[in-house]
Amino acid sequence: MTENYTKESNIQGKLILVIRVRGAPSMNYKIADTLKMLRLHKPNHCTILFGTPSVLGMLNKVKDYIAYGDVDESILVKLLQKRAKLKGQKPLTEEHIRNKTKYSNYKDLAKALINGEIQLKDIYNLKPVFRLHPPKGGYRKSIKVPFNAGGTLGYVGKYINFLVSKMI
Repeated sequence: MTENYTKESNIQGKLILVIRVRGAPSMNYKIADTLKMLRLHKPNHCTILFGTPSVLGMLNKVKDYIAYGDVDESILVKLLQKRAKLKGQKPLTEEHIRNKTKYSNYKDLAKALINGEIQLKDIYNLKPVFRLHPPKGGYRKSIKVPFNAGGTLGYVGKYINFLVSKMI
Protein backbone atom coordinates (compact mmCIF):
# COMPACT_ATOMS: atom_id res chain seq x y z
CA MET A 1 0.00 0.00 0.00
CA THR A 2 2.82 2.42 0.78
CA GLU A 3 4.46 1.67 -2.60
CA ASN A 4 1.28 2.80 -4.39
CA TYR A 5 1.15 5.99 -2.30
CA THR A 6 4.76 6.96 -3.04
CA LYS A 7 4.30 6.18 -6.74
CA GLU A 8 1.25 8.44 -6.98
CA SER A 9 2.90 11.23 -5.02
CA ASN A 10 5.84 11.11 -7.47
CA ILE A 11 3.65 11.77 -10.51
CA GLN A 12 0.95 13.97 -9.00
CA GLY A 13 1.16 17.41 -10.57
CA LYS A 14 3.42 16.24 -13.41
CA LEU A 15 2.87 15.54 -17.08
CA ILE A 16 2.14 11.84 -17.65
CA LEU A 17 2.48 9.91 -20.90
CA VAL A 18 -0.04 7.05 -21.21
CA ILE A 19 0.05 4.26 -23.80
CA ARG A 20 -2.60 1.60 -24.24
CA VAL A 21 -0.76 -1.69 -24.50
CA ARG A 22 -3.51 -4.29 -24.50
CA GLY A 23 -6.83 -4.63 -26.25
CA ALA A 24 -9.28 -7.07 -24.74
CA PRO A 25 -12.50 -7.77 -26.65
CA SER A 26 -14.50 -8.84 -23.61
CA MET A 27 -13.26 -6.50 -20.89
CA ASN A 28 -15.41 -5.14 -18.08
CA TYR A 29 -17.57 -2.24 -19.26
CA LYS A 30 -16.31 -0.01 -16.45
CA ILE A 31 -12.71 -0.43 -17.60
CA ALA A 32 -13.71 0.10 -21.25
CA ASP A 33 -15.54 3.29 -20.26
CA THR A 34 -12.51 4.56 -18.34
CA LEU A 35 -10.24 3.90 -21.33
CA LYS A 36 -12.66 5.90 -23.50
CA MET A 37 -12.52 8.79 -21.02
CA LEU A 38 -8.73 8.69 -21.27
CA ARG A 39 -9.10 8.68 -25.11
CA LEU A 40 -7.29 5.36 -25.44
CA HIS A 41 -9.60 3.60 -27.89
CA LYS A 42 -7.11 1.17 -29.46
CA PRO A 43 -3.79 -0.47 -28.61
CA ASN A 44 -0.70 1.64 -29.35
CA HIS A 45 -2.65 4.87 -28.86
CA CYS A 46 -0.93 7.39 -26.65
CA THR A 47 -2.06 10.52 -24.82
CA ILE A 48 -0.57 13.11 -22.51
CA LEU A 49 -2.33 13.93 -19.25
CA PHE A 50 -1.65 16.13 -16.26
CA GLY A 51 -1.40 14.21 -12.96
CA THR A 52 -4.52 15.28 -11.08
CA PRO A 53 -6.05 13.01 -8.42
CA SER A 54 -8.97 12.06 -10.69
CA VAL A 55 -6.64 11.15 -13.58
CA LEU A 56 -4.43 9.10 -11.23
CA GLY A 57 -7.53 7.24 -10.02
CA MET A 58 -8.49 6.40 -13.60
CA LEU A 59 -4.95 5.26 -14.40
CA ASN A 60 -4.94 3.02 -11.34
CA LYS A 61 -8.25 1.50 -12.45
CA VAL A 62 -6.98 0.55 -15.94
CA LYS A 63 -3.37 -0.25 -14.98
CA ASP A 64 -3.74 -3.78 -16.40
CA TYR A 65 -4.21 -2.42 -19.93
CA ILE A 66 -1.84 0.58 -20.08
CA ALA A 67 1.72 1.70 -19.43
CA TYR A 68 2.31 5.18 -18.03
CA GLY A 69 5.11 7.25 -16.63
CA ASP A 70 7.00 10.56 -16.50
CA VAL A 71 7.78 12.05 -19.91
CA ASP A 72 11.08 13.72 -20.83
CA GLU A 73 11.21 16.91 -22.88
CA SER A 74 13.25 15.38 -25.71
CA ILE A 75 10.78 12.52 -26.21
CA LEU A 76 7.85 14.95 -26.09
CA VAL A 77 9.47 17.05 -28.82
CA LYS A 78 9.93 13.94 -31.02
CA LEU A 79 6.33 12.89 -30.36
CA LEU A 80 4.99 16.32 -31.33
CA GLN A 81 7.15 16.48 -34.47
CA LYS A 82 6.41 13.02 -35.82
CA ARG A 83 3.05 11.92 -34.43
CA ALA A 84 0.94 15.02 -33.58
CA LYS A 85 -1.95 15.46 -36.00
CA LEU A 86 -4.40 18.27 -36.65
CA LYS A 87 -7.98 17.75 -37.76
CA GLY A 88 -8.00 16.41 -41.31
CA GLN A 89 -4.94 14.19 -40.62
CA LYS A 90 -2.53 17.07 -41.26
CA PRO A 91 0.74 17.06 -39.31
CA LEU A 92 1.43 19.65 -36.61
CA THR A 93 3.89 22.18 -38.03
CA GLU A 94 5.97 24.92 -36.46
CA GLU A 95 4.01 27.42 -38.55
CA HIS A 96 0.76 26.24 -36.92
CA ILE A 97 2.40 26.49 -33.49
CA ARG A 98 3.57 30.07 -34.19
CA ASN A 99 0.16 31.15 -35.56
CA LYS A 100 -2.14 29.51 -33.02
CA THR A 101 -0.10 29.67 -29.79
CA LYS A 102 2.36 32.06 -28.20
CA TYR A 103 5.21 29.55 -28.69
CA SER A 104 7.59 29.53 -31.64
CA ASN A 105 8.70 25.90 -32.02
CA TYR A 106 8.25 22.32 -30.83
CA LYS A 107 10.79 22.67 -28.02
CA ASP A 108 9.10 25.74 -26.49
CA LEU A 109 5.72 24.01 -26.75
CA ALA A 110 7.05 20.83 -25.10
CA LYS A 111 8.60 22.87 -22.29
CA ALA A 112 5.29 24.68 -21.73
CA LEU A 113 3.39 21.37 -21.67
CA ILE A 114 5.77 19.92 -19.08
CA ASN A 115 5.54 23.05 -16.90
CA GLY A 116 1.73 23.01 -17.09
CA GLU A 117 1.43 26.40 -18.80
CA ILE A 118 -0.63 24.95 -21.67
CA GLN A 119 -2.62 21.77 -22.32
CA LEU A 120 -3.12 19.86 -25.56
CA LYS A 121 -6.74 20.97 -25.74
CA ASP A 122 -5.60 24.62 -25.83
CA ILE A 123 -3.89 24.13 -29.20
CA TYR A 124 -6.33 24.85 -32.00
CA ASN A 125 -7.46 21.76 -33.98
CA LEU A 126 -4.88 19.43 -32.38
CA LYS A 127 -6.02 15.84 -31.89
CA PRO A 128 -5.42 14.71 -28.28
CA VAL A 129 -4.35 11.18 -29.30
CA PHE A 130 -1.05 10.11 -30.84
CA ARG A 131 -1.22 6.93 -32.90
CA LEU A 132 2.03 4.99 -32.52
CA HIS A 133 3.60 1.98 -34.23
CA PRO A 134 4.13 -1.25 -32.29
CA PRO A 135 7.55 -1.09 -30.58
CA LYS A 136 10.57 -2.17 -32.61
CA GLY A 137 11.96 -5.25 -30.93
CA GLY A 138 8.72 -5.87 -29.05
CA TYR A 139 7.55 -5.08 -25.56
CA ARG A 140 9.51 -5.95 -22.46
CA LYS A 141 8.95 -9.65 -21.65
CA SER A 142 5.13 -9.66 -21.65
CA ILE A 143 2.10 -7.39 -21.95
CA LYS A 144 0.23 -9.43 -19.37
CA VAL A 145 2.65 -8.85 -16.48
CA PRO A 146 3.15 -5.68 -14.37
CA PHE A 147 6.37 -3.69 -14.75
CA ASN A 148 7.68 -4.71 -11.30
CA ALA A 149 7.40 -8.38 -12.30
CA GLY A 150 9.34 -7.86 -15.54
CA GLY A 151 6.48 -6.93 -17.87
CA THR A 152 5.21 -3.71 -19.41
CA LEU A 153 1.94 -2.86 -17.63
CA GLY A 154 1.18 -0.18 -15.04
CA TYR A 155 3.46 2.59 -13.79
CA VAL A 156 6.77 2.24 -15.58
CA GLY A 157 8.48 5.49 -14.54
CA LYS A 158 11.21 6.71 -16.92
CA TYR A 159 10.99 3.49 -18.99
CA ILE A 160 8.03 5.09 -20.80
CA ASN A 161 10.49 7.33 -22.66
CA PHE A 162 12.43 4.33 -23.98
CA LEU A 163 9.19 2.60 -24.96
CA VAL A 164 7.88 5.63 -26.85
CA SER A 165 11.20 6.09 -28.64
CA LYS A 166 10.82 2.51 -29.93
CA MET A 167 7.25 3.25 -31.06
CA ILE A 168 7.77 6.57 -32.88
